Amino acid sequence: MERIAIGKTGLEACRLGFGGIPIQRVSERQAVDTVLHALDLGMDFIDTGRGYTTSERRIGLALQQTNKKVIVASKGRGRTAEGIRQDLETSMREMQRDYIDLYQCHMVKDEQDYQRIVSSGGALEGLRKAKAEGLIGHIGITSHSLDLIDRVLDDEFFETVLICFSFLEPLAARKIIPKALAKGIGVIAMKAFSGGVIDDARLALKYVLSQEGILILAGVEDKNLLDENWKIFQNDYRLKDGEKKKIAEYQNRYDKIFCRRCDYCQPCSEGIPIQNVFNIRSMVKRRGRQILMPGGQQATAIEKARKCSSCGECLPRCPYHLPIPDLLRDAVRWVDDQMKNP
Repeated sequence: MERIAIGKTGLEACRLGFGGIPIQRVSERQAVDTVLHALDLGMDFIDTGRGYTTSERRIGLALQQTNKKVIVASKGRGRTAEGIRQDLETSMREMQRDYIDLYQCHMVKDEQDYQRIVSSGGALEGLRKAKAEGLIGHIGITSHSLDLIDRVLDDEFFETVLICFSFLEPLAARKIIPKALAKGIGVIAMKAFSGGVIDDARLALKYVLSQEGILILAGVEDKNLLDENWKIFQNDYRLKDGEKKKIAEYQNRYDKIFCRRCDYCQPCSEGIPIQNVFNIRSMVKRRGRQILMPGGQQATAIEKARKCSSCGECLPRCPYHLPIPDLLRDAVRWVDDQMKNP
């Protein structure tokens, strides 16, 4: 089993970590059994977050049933010292723990968001205080924006970065990962399957595992899927010529329809949260159709997308030249079909 040192934190873990998003959509019993099975296989890094509904609680229930040594990571969306402290205390209560190994500022979207965190009275100050008190071991940050992570690495305020990395989002391998590793900052990779877009788990995992020096999160909700991922992890990661060709075919197929979540298309003059709408299929796959119920964040985003006038202001801003209005209409049609055929 391949293990990895996580930057300069002093933490060492199995390179294949457990992502806590999918266990939200199954029964509590299945969720707990899945977590325990992951630990029995040899996984010892578990990542979850305040925003993942029941995930923290279910992971906590599982950890109460084992004496295995586990590195636990969670995250909060609080941007002030007080806000992140509340997130942390809730995470500790939900997971029934008096110490969390790694706590991360979650989904930092842009420079303005980042400045709120690192300024006086911001979340970074709150996490440093919590670390001094012995409540957490290390401080990390997560973002879907590689440009922002590049900026974060320059400051070196955070011990780990959690980034998107897959063969549909390969750019981190060119600069972010080498830069972070050179600075001793731990790299944790999420979205190996690009939010469920990549349906070939074997190929997706081999690709990300072939990138040395990073910890890979693979979230699943079923023991059989865990076993499949574990077999991939235990075998040779080197990509064969046929696999490289298949990856290129995936990349060509999705190049003009896959949103990389950079948010360069924003702000939308009609208030449409474009990447949220594009991400709707993945969210439903991970959390179930209940997120489409009226009044929720996703349902509100879809209603805004329904009113898109195709003004075209977003088109020249997209560095990937996506046909954004067409893709918004496609997402709305997909949601309507889901609601008609529950």
